[in-house]
Amino acid sequence: MGDSQTWTARPGTAERARSVLAAAWSCTVTAEGGREELVGAHTVTDDGRVILHVPEDSPLPAAAICAPRGEPSAVLEFADVAPVPLRNRIRARLWLAGSLAHEDGRIAFRVTRVVLRRPSGAELVDLDEFVAAAPDPLATAEARLLTHLADAHPDAVDRLTRLVEPESLHDAARVVPLAVDRHGLTLRIERTRSHGDVRLPFHRPADTLAQLTERIHVLLAQAASATRPRALQRQRADGDG
Repeated sequence: MGDSQTWTARPGTAERARSVLAAAWSCTVTAEGGREELVGAHTVTDDGRVILHVPEDSPLPAAAICAPRGEPSAVLEFADVAPVPLRNRIRARLWLAGSLAHEDGRIAFRVTRVVLRRPSGAELVDLDEFVAAAPDPLATAEARLLTHLADAHPDAVDRLTRLVEPESLHDAARVVPLAVDRHGLTLRIERTRSHGDVRLPFHRPADTLAQLTERIHVLLAQAASATRPRALQRQRADGDG
């Protein structure tokens, strides 16, 4: 279920895809030799190639040798999982089609096709834009940042709901931080049988953790001068009763 909160600046599709790739800890590789789950076994180069560090008994080296030169020979799948426990934790899935090859004693995966699927639908990412894009500067720190915000500062999350339009908070059971990037913070509003997401944009992009802290403080200052929506007041009162 969508919400009516106004959404502004956000990462482009290519940047979002590169952010998923940069932050993912595991991936699924489907190739001629079968399907293999890899955990903590890949790195990403600046141009978007994926270097796979596979176990000795992996079928992927043989698949790389036997693959027709210049033709797609494998698909890599990455899941973008929200670090904070909530309903429907998969925020996006990234599929990379391409070819496996031996490179300096390693297996390199060269991307030829990129598809990013989000709740709004799947989108084919332009390959040149994907190669040129850089991941969000907060991507690799996002999990730690959101977990800290949810666990250590639930009062701050509560105050931030003052910036959410009342209709978006109707029947809200709880509100948790879902995502953060250089452009803004996204909150997940969970209801009994549905949920929706609202975005709180920063007044300017945050490229460092220090800047992010300042941007969050600005949002909290804005929230301090706002009136708490009545829908959330009733929900809090009922929950306390």
